[in-house]
Amino acid sequence: MASLIELFPKDYGFVAIVLVLYCFLNFYMGFQVGKARKKYNVPYPTLYAIESENKQANLFNCVQRGHQNSLETMPIFFMLMILGGLKHPLTSAALGLLHTVARYFYFTGYATGEPKNRLKLGGFHMLALLGLMLSTLSFGFTLIKQPATL
Repeated sequence: MASLIELFPKDYGFVAIVLVLYCFLNFYMGFQVGKARKKYNVPYPTLYAIESENKQANLFNCVQRGHQNSLETMPIFFMLMILGGLKHPLTSAALGLLHTVARYFYFTGYATGEPKNRLKLGGFHMLALLGLMLSTLSFGFTLIKQPATL
């Protein structure tokens, strides 16, 4: 009987490694939000600063929003990586790495206080997600085409 690990594609480990790299990026962004809370005097549990109460609210909010947006897309990214990687592990890992690097630039661009800066290099994350969607669709169609077994 085969072990569970033997059931995964040979290069699936790259998918797992990229997912962990994204976790490190998420921790980094969270720490940056914590630093921004101290710098711009935005106490917990306040999610976003209010301009009438804090003249540097926009600067904090841009850091917070950069991280929040990454959190909002993380479940989609993880699901596409895990499923698409079952058929296309190297392609999914490469697209996942592109997504992770682009998300770093998305966050750092947003954190400048100019939201449009998030798209200079950060916009490539959408291209990576599109590729991951195609990999996952390919995996899904492969499953559908398999003959029924009893």
